[in-house]
Amino acid sequence: MTAQQDLDTFLDRFTPEVAAQARDVLAGLRARLPGAVQLVYDNYNALAIGFAPVRKPSTAVISVAVYPRTVLLYFLKGAGLPDPQGLLKGAGTTGRHIPDAGAALFADRHVSALIDAAVVRAEPPFDPKGPGELVIQSISAKQRPRRPAGK
Repeated sequence: MTAQQDLDTFLDRFTPEVAAQARDVLAGLRARLPGAVQLVYDNYNALAIGFAPVRKPSTAVISVAVYPRTVLLYFLKGAGLPDPQGLLKGAGTTGRHIPDAGAALFADRHVSALIDAAVVRAEPPFDPKGPGELVIQSISAKQRPRRPAGK
């Protein structure tokens, strides 16, 4: 299987609504970050897809976190981003997220400004002409159910 087929299999374990929402957000980020390396982690609690300028996980600046009931757009260094509209949620020392992310997110100029600010701070910088790899980094042997109880 290709990495994309693996990712599709991981997404298909969620409800059709959550899977579609995640695919919309991934498509939006792929359009915004051509050449980004996408690092996939099928973890215990969630499916996470990080967008990085290179294969090194510590360089990722934005990720999509897929949970049984929602999709988050996560800014790995979001605590330091300018956010005058208060869109970013979370109280950690580093990361922040936008809850219930969907395709409409990318039409919001304030969200675009947050994405731009995160990308500008990337080290090394993103190369829009890069290969745009999709890499399956890890698959957890134990996982919580990907669908809410009763679905």
